[in-house]
Amino acid sequence: MAAQTLQQPSFLLANLKADSTTKPLLHRCQDLVKIIDEYPAKELHLIFPWLVESVFGSLDGVIAGWNLRFLHSRSNEYNIVMEFLNPSGPMMKLVYKLQAEEYKYEIPVNYLPGPVKACIQEGVLPDCPLFHNKLQFPLSGLLTLNLALNPFEFYMFNFAYCLITPKNHPQGYHGSSTDSAYFVLVDTYLKYFLPGEGNVPPSPFSDSRGSVTAPSPRSSSVSFAGYGVHSPSLLKHHIFHQPTVNADPSAQEIWRTETLLQMFVEIWLHHYSLDMYQKLQSPQVKEPFSPTEEHVLVVRLLVKHLHAFSNSLKPEQLSSSPSAHSHTHTSPLEEFKRVVVQRFVQQKLYLFLQHCFGHWPLDASFRAVLETWLSYIQPWRYTGEKTNPQPDQSRTVPDKWESFVQENLLMYTKLFQVFLNRTVRTDLVNAKNALMVFRVAKVFAQPNLAEMIQKGEQLFLEPEHVLHHRQPRGYLTPNQGGSFLSSRQRVMTDVVFKVKSHVYALEGQDCQYKQMFGTELRGGVMKLIQIIAQARQTAKRISDHSNEVSANTSFLSWFGMGSSDHNNTFAGAEPEESGECLKKTHEFLERALENLCQIFKLNQGQLTQLISNLSSSQDDGSSKQLPDCIQSENGLILTDLGRRQIISGLRRFDIHYQGDPELQPIRSYENALLVRLFYKISSLVNERFGGHMSALCSRPDFLGRLGRHYFADHDSATKLKHSPVSRWMLERNRQPRLSLRPLASYRTILMLLLFYMFGALLSFGPISSTLLILTGGFLYGLFMTLFGDKLKTH
Repeated sequence: MAAQTLQQPSFLLANLKADSTTKPLLHRCQDLVKIIDEYPAKELHLIFPWLVESVFGSLDGVIAGWNLRFLHSRSNEYNIVMEFLNPSGPMMKLVYKLQAEEYKYEIPVNYLPGPVKACIQEGVLPDCPLFHNKLQFPLSGLLTLNLALNPFEFYMFNFAYCLITPKNHPQGYHGSSTDSAYFVLVDTYLKYFLPGEGNVPPSPFSDSRGSVTAPSPRSSSVSFAGYGVHSPSLLKHHIFHQPTVNADPSAQEIWRTETLLQMFVEIWLHHYSLDMYQKLQSPQVKEPFSPTEEHVLVVRLLVKHLHAFSNSLKPEQLSSSPSAHSHTHTSPLEEFKRVVVQRFVQQKLYLFLQHCFGHWPLDASFRAVLETWLSYIQPWRYTGEKTNPQPDQSRTVPDKWESFVQENLLMYTKLFQVFLNRTVRTDLVNAKNALMVFRVAKVFAQPNLAEMIQKGEQLFLEPEHVLHHRQPRGYLTPNQGGSFLSSRQRVMTDVVFKVKSHVYALEGQDCQYKQMFGTELRGGVMKLIQIIAQARQTAKRISDHSNEVSANTSFLSWFGMGSSDHNNTFAGAEPEESGECLKKTHEFLERALENLCQIFKLNQGQLTQLISNLSSSQDDGSSKQLPDCIQSENGLILTDLGRRQIISGLRRFDIHYQGDPELQPIRSYENALLVRLFYKISSLVNERFGGHMSALCSRPDFLGRLGRHYFADHDSATKLKHSPVSRWMLERNRQPRLSLRPLASYRTILMLLLFYMFGALLSFGPISSTLLILTGGFLYGLFMTLFGDKLKTH
């Protein structure tokens, strides 16, 4: 679309809207590239909001846009989209072109995260400086408040919001969220705007009018005490706002890094405040926001990038003294790396994870939340150092990370406690759930980590009045050139203050802190160890049961001589709970036990005693599999203990189909047409001759036994004892009847065809072969009637 053909911007927007419904994406992007290059910012300004909405979709989810979350590399449009939205691509070029002018774009306050929206509507300035000085007050009142954002902020807001907008999966969609165009773009933007090496590439349209924002009075007084920053020079830089034109050239570009990060953190994480979280503990309160698994995976990507970005801080910057800071010219980007995790992410991520731990379903999808947490509490994994690969279990956590552990104490202790409470309600026989327990135990068992956490707890519990009056021995007095408050004591005071500030900021001043290595939690760990031991035994029992069933299924079953009970499997067993997965479950739980003993200093004797007490308290035989029940006149009734055993996956009922065997769902190995045909024939025969069959089966002689072999259901009584059923079901007397359903099995049909073919080779006709088959069936029934009981006892 040439620029000369359109003289009015209204025509430009109208033509683009018309092309969006007729032209393929490739041609539309080619047209947009020409328009962005050739048109002035004044005309591009009018198409920008529509273009952003057409790419990312509308904020209310009605317009799907380009469906970045469901666009994968297998799609023909994937490369077109990635090239157009690249950080140095045409779309960002348009953003920078508009950024060079003073254009603003409005976002309704209603689309902001809950705590931010609540602050604005209550007339309180939000904590995040991103939303300062941007409110637009319309004449219609406060119900339609808007935020006026510059082009870069507007673009990143819509990009970030795209993740949390409800969208329906396209028909036939089968893909992973980690290789979608959206996920890859997030990764690309983070690497570009939060570089580990060097600075962010400068904008091709630099202009002071678009890059300078007047600092908010509130932001200039932000205190960084307790965040590991002691340099007053940082406040002079105003890192939360765009720098002045005369500042360092690198400082002119850091505002994009700050804006992108703040937008991601606010839109993805800031859905819960401390007050809101405390209210959520009440079951009557409806959840304000529920993240998806895709959302959590993107948050984990952000966490990993932030650790890598923060850890790329130069060693001389990291180790220099506070006094040296004020006299050296540290770049704003390096200063930003120093505070980025603690200042921007810690509190919001903590509340986000708290909510996920407490409200996520008890299934394997929780792995995404778990790995996000484990990524955050292991920043040493993202240092970029090329060291000799070592097993995680023998990798010692370097001492330099002690301050991080202390300043993120609740991330370790409180979330571990929440995870512990969640785990005791999880089915640990499932290999995926067992893996999660193993992962957590493995991480916390890293050498040095438990000691660092324990020291952090001791610092938090340090009485402040004792600290201030403590006088360490061996230091100079004031007359000798020393100080009443020695350097060591000052450092100690700073560390204690940081730990206390962290806990009170995240949990409130009235929090009741529970020690991770205290008596109460230790009792919870002992309970978890017992549950793990029970689950391990259950997994072994299921595995042994499956092996026995497999061994009993021999070649003779093809001839109808094996067990015909296709329900003879462990009740409730899933594909993950059989075969190799059960072996993995046993291995995961075994190693989890070892790691928990290492973390909480349990010796092998204590562990053996716990498990032996558990084994001795359990009953022998099949009762091990049954949950705790009481017998009533209406059958078995679950006790509270039995319910907990079922929820935890420690015991289960051996559930079988208890309805009419003839009316079971048609199996994949059966011919549906024949099943229905034989059911009608059997029903007619049973209706006509039911009385004769009952009379025959009630006889005590040999003919009665032979009749019961052919017409009675031998296993019905035993099956009904394995799960709680009503009394009338237990006492129901199943009438003898003829069942032709086995003849509808493809296995039976194949065997009959082979018999007839074999008979044809021996010159037997169809009638003769049929008589032989009937004779063989009668003789087999006669044999089983005479010797069946003896065979069962052996």
